[in-house]
Amino acid sequence: MPDTKFPAAPTITGGAQSTGALSTVGWGRALRIFAWLSFVTETIIIGTGGAVRLTGSGLGCSEWPLCTPESLVPTPEQGIHGMIEFGNRMMTGVVGIIAIAVVLLVLHLISGRRTLTTALWFAGGGIVAAGGAYAIVQFFDKDLAFPVAAAVLLLVTIIAAVRSVRASNDRRDLTVPAWITLVGVIAQAFVGGITVLTGLNPFIVGFHYVSSLLLVCVTASFLVRLYAAPGPRERAVPKWFAILTHVTGLALAVTIVFGVLTTGSGPHSGDAEVERHGFDATILAHVHSWPGYILAGLVLVLAVAAWILHLKPRRWLLVLVIAIAVQVGVGVWQAREGLPPLLVGIHMVLASLSAAAYTVVVLHLKRPVTPAE
Repeated sequence: MPDTKFPAAPTITGGAQSTGALSTVGWGRALRIFAWLSFVTETIIIGTGGAVRLTGSGLGCSEWPLCTPESLVPTPEQGIHGMIEFGNRMMTGVVGIIAIAVVLLVLHLISGRRTLTTALWFAGGGIVAAGGAYAIVQFFDKDLAFPVAAAVLLLVTIIAAVRSVRASNDRRDLTVPAWITLVGVIAQAFVGGITVLTGLNPFIVGFHYVSSLLLVCVTASFLVRLYAAPGPRERAVPKWFAILTHVTGLALAVTIVFGVLTTGSGPHSGDAEVERHGFDATILAHVHSWPGYILAGLVLVLAVAAWILHLKPRRWLLVLVIAIAVQVGVGVWQAREGLPPLLVGIHMVLASLSAAAYTVVVLHLKRPVTPAE
């Protein structure tokens, strides 16, 4: 996500150059495609998750990982709610496969076949360990068998990620977000299961959404660094501008948190019978708007300053201004219309895109260090 058009291929340097992993352009092109797919699908899954919540389909599948105690897929008795909930679960699988592809491509391009082979061994070992845990725990408590297996798989993936990052110093700006995305997807599947098993606890549902939003930001950061020049970086903006940008990030975070609390206290908590937070949704809606207006003002100040001073992040700040302006407009509109599900869903997706745009702005506060002549 640079300021100008993308180069023909990402600039990836490191151990892979000595092993011949970059002998063809095809691998780099594949990485670009899957990186974009990762960002797009992470955004889409927020929309499908929102559809689950906004249509009251949170318990459309009453069990996890099965949809019912006897069936993996929805039954006719579950109707449209079961289909919507199961569709969101299927989307998690798509996101996971793409995240795996990104990790494997990054490892192949940067560190070569040896590191890729090690990662594949970890993958196989994780599946075997998870299967063994499932078989053992099932003898004692069938309800805990799959959650324990998922936790084992998550632990093995984290170990593989740490080992992979520590094994090479080359392009950690790519390997770290790639692994974070994969670990995050597996963790999200685990949290999703807990959400169902706890009867849509509003705090867990909110955490589930915020985690998805953060993964959108991580995939956006991966795209930025994929197209950027590698190596050390230096600040490209005045110090006061960098500080104000991070203060704006705090306002964005507070706005999102209060938005999540507002939704969890309102009419769209995933099921008509689910317990709410217990907060007054009307009061929270006003509290949510306060940091939102502060955020809009800060972003506008940053954008004007960036264009006057010709600072590097100015184009992405313009994108952020537009995103926040649309977000505020949708927020006011949905409040006046009594929170129609479609507008609430758009508001949720726009929040993730606004956070992604802010992430890109922050990453443009620095530039590659110019080599001394």
